[in-house]
Amino acid sequence: MAGNTFGEYFRLTTSGESHGRALLAIIDGCPPLIELDESVIQPDVDRRRPGSTRYGTPRNEADKVQILSGVFEGKTTGTPIAIMIENTSQRSVDYSQIMNSFRPGHADYTYLMKYGIRDYRGGGRASARETAVRVAAGAVAKQVLKKLFNVTVDGCVTAIGGISTDVYDPKESLANDFHFADASKLPELKALFADL
Repeated sequence: MAGNTFGEYFRLTTSGESHGRALLAIIDGCPPLIELDESVIQPDVDRRRPGSTRYGTPRNEADKVQILSGVFEGKTTGTPIAIMIENTSQRSVDYSQIMNSFRPGHADYTYLMKYGIRDYRGGGRASARETAVRVAAGAVAKQVLKKLFNVTVDGCVTAIGGISTDVYDPKESLANDFHFADASKLPELKALFADL
């Protein structure tokens, strides 16, 4: 299957499925002597963690980041960095009703047509769950950019379902369930989601 490796100089390869044992990231091309441990990566992963807000999926995962290699005494070594996030909520029975059908708008059908096999338990590699290790790798990349180029990366949501703002406030976005930049719009967003 193509599409599991991204990048040239800072290269990420991901592995794992939504309902497999774990998700894995291998980061190749990270320079040595970048300060790094799980506590640097965990906050970014926590922000995308399923079950962390009432507006996301009901699946609740701990998403505990584990660095397996490429870091020694809190600094990168210049060798590939392996990161693992275990799946702890693997209730595949939740998907038994769709074993023999396809979900509209999901990659179930195209995956089966392309590869001749389909993991119906949450979509396998085509699940949003796979993004957990991409976020972890992004947190590593942010450390590299900060150390080598004094660049910081932040972001926030400025539009959801027709509700938008010109405010750009990443700190505010960390304080609410929508990751929205403008706190004055939160009542509108709650009403929007209540009507869904």
